[in-house]
Amino acid sequence: MVWPRFELLELVFKRHKQTDHLNVSSVELKTKSLKYQHKTVAEMPNQREEATDDSPADLPCLEKLNSPTGSPPTASLSSLMELENCVSNLSLAHEILVNRDFCFKPRSPPTGSLEDRVTEVVHRAFWDSLQEQLSSDPPNYSHAVILLHEVKTMLQSLLMPGHVRLRSQLDEVLDMELIQQEVDHGALDLHRLAGFIINTMASLCAPVRDPEVGALRDLKEPVELLREILRVLGLMKTDMVNFTIQSLRPHLMQQAVQYERAKFQQILDNQPASLDNTAAWLQAAVSEEASAFTAQSDSSGPDSRGPLSATAVLSRAYMHLLHWDRQDQKYPETVLMDRARLDALGQRLQMLVLEASVLLLTSAQCGGIVFTMQGFVGKLRQSVTALLEGSHTSDADLKEALSGVGQTVVQQVTEALSAQGPAALPQENQDLLRGQISDLWKQNNPVRTLTGERVQGFLRAMLQGGPAKRSPELSAPLRLVSAELAELGTAFGRIVHFNRTVFGPFYAPILRKLLFPPGEAEAGEDSR
Repeated sequence: MVWPRFELLELVFKRHKQTDHLNVSSVELKTKSLKYQHKTVAEMPNQREEATDDSPADLPCLEKLNSPTGSPPTASLSSLMELENCVSNLSLAHEILVNRDFCFKPRSPPTGSLEDRVTEVVHRAFWDSLQEQLSSDPPNYSHAVILLHEVKTMLQSLLMPGHVRLRSQLDEVLDMELIQQEVDHGALDLHRLAGFIINTMASLCAPVRDPEVGALRDLKEPVELLREILRVLGLMKTDMVNFTIQSLRPHLMQQAVQYERAKFQQILDNQPASLDNTAAWLQAAVSEEASAFTAQSDSSGPDSRGPLSATAVLSRAYMHLLHWDRQDQKYPETVLMDRARLDALGQRLQMLVLEASVLLLTSAQCGGIVFTMQGFVGKLRQSVTALLEGSHTSDADLKEALSGVGQTVVQQVTEALSAQGPAALPQENQDLLRGQISDLWKQNNPVRTLTGERVQGFLRAMLQGGPAKRSPELSAPLRLVSAELAELGTAFGRIVHFNRTVFGPFYAPILRKLLFPPGEAEAGEDSR
């Protein structure tokens, strides 16, 4: 099957994703390190272990380096490069499809970083050298000619098929052989060429770049002029790529499932071990679902036993992703492209569970009186959310944050009761509420555990019902965070639904082996 739109997108990736002017803003593409890892292994076979340790930890294991020291790598450089391009295109296409805010941004190293300092030194040295060449008598245009050729190449990359006349003018004015002859005879006019280049840029740039292109006309110093032309051209290339992505997105959505499935199959054909982590992930879900199913069957009677549901197993497996241990790098390969989104949803889920637990404890100690006061719940939630922000990084941070939450909650409850009359929260209840909120940092805290189970039940019901199903009814303590929880469930369900649609054919044979071992019936519920 041919996907013309995706082929055009891949062409855009090939021409632009590895240039110095572009950098992916919404997805971290680590596949480049595979190339360098392979190069290290091929050229320094006695350092295989070091090369392996430097590889990205959250990528599928695309190459098993278990061969004896000194032996050649198991895959050729060309095949590994092809695999890298496949993974890179798949990751980019997936990010474009699921992230509506995806765009390329001009590359800019972190301020003050080693890369930033080295880049600044190298660039300054280059432009100082060019300034010295152009200021000599007679001027040396060797570097300037190279830059003009680079400018011509960048302008050509911005041309559309219909720009026949403009392409002809570009070849005529920026004829590199003619420019070299002018250099040899001392007749090169840089300002004349720069004027043509600026006029061409003005006819091709997006309206947002008009001020920057117009500012180029005021520059007279050749070095500064060439430097700014290259900078603005880099921005124009970024604009062109982002425009292409936005234009293609509606058409890509129509073929997204088939494209991603075919690309992953291509990876699997080259590296059959690329589903090992996925199989282990599903195995753990089957074991947990079997234990829960057995316990339920025992309580309901032996007649209620039956085969495990593949849908229930997959739902449990996806729920595990919201609580994935950051130290466990064996992330399922089929969900790797959505790991950042799932991690963010997991952190948000943890905060919602803690917020609901705090509200539940506060309501229990205050008898629900203050919760009927206008604006109290909103103000309390705002304070709790602000204090818990960023506390998911470690248990120590969470413990400290919850201690502050306890103090703030008691203070706000006391102020609210005082405003209503002489009634006040007894000191014993204040101390108890502070202690109960502080104890929420423990993973096995009963209130936190109960709230977490109810939240998971809500999300699991949404998954099993599909994206069109009406949201399940929330229990009383969770109604206070119902809007945020429904939004989280919708985002989570969208990711899961798309993943199951794409990778269902890869999950099916794994689940069939796990749910129907040899000797049992082969027919089972389709996982898709």
